[in-house]
Amino acid sequence: MKINTTLFSVSMLVMALLASMVILKSATAADDDTVAAITKLENDSVKADLASDKSFPEKVLAADWTGGDSSGKWFTKQTVVKMMGDPKNNKTNSENISELKVRAYGSTAIATYKDTYDAMVQGEHRSRTVITTDTFVKRGGLWKLVASHSSQTK
Repeated sequence: MKINTTLFSVSMLVMALLASMVILKSATAADDDTVAAITKLENDSVKADLASDKSFPEKVLAADWTGGDSSGKWFTKQTVVKMMGDPKNNKTNSENISELKVRAYGSTAIATYKDTYDAMVQGEHRSRTVITTDTFVKRGGLWKLVASHSSQTK
């Protein structure tokens, strides 16, 4: 009887370990998909900036998005869309992101990166490097950027 109990316990332990491995593999695949999706969005954002494509922030920024920039100002989605519609005073001449790292947490993802750009922002020329944190949330099956913050590097 003792052998049957031991065998049963070992069998249950093996089944639990196998189930855990399947769940872990599933979570890892989902995290990989999230990292790929957010990486694409961050790179597409640079392309949109360079093309003054205001459809990108219209599509990706959440309605209640706020972003703090390296000059100490807060922006809303409405402000950014309006600025991108005024390329005379708001135009990106060059931009490059590096050191991009994306971390997935279920329906939330955090992207951090270094952004070097030369641009006209609200009529002011800026040429600098900033570090940025973007927070994304998956809503209705789509990733939406809900908050951003950038600080100038030294």
